[in-house]
Amino acid sequence: MATRVIVACGSGVATSQTVASKVARMLKDKKVDAEVQVINLREVDRYIDGSAAYISIVKNSKEYPIPVINGLAFLTGVGKDKEFEKLVKAIQDYKPV
Repeated sequence: MATRVIVACGSGVATSQTVASKVARMLKDKKVDAEVQVINLREVDRYIDGSAAYISIVKNSKEYPIPVINGLAFLTGVGKDKEFEKLVKAIQDYKPV
């Protein structure tokens, strides 16, 4: 079973879908086995368990027990490589409970 990565924006529709497809393509190109799942902001707490990382499109002040990746980097391209490296490391380091 592929490792899950969650992506959330306010509604879970446009922005998160765009980021999720870019990230999924990048992971596939690097041959990293992971499922990128789009959710809305209200669902984050429900999906944290069982996920290797959370890609957030919005400013987040809440602490999570998994790495939080800056999703805006995948939209703007600014810092994208650094955030992608953090994501790949989170996936590689993930140990299901």
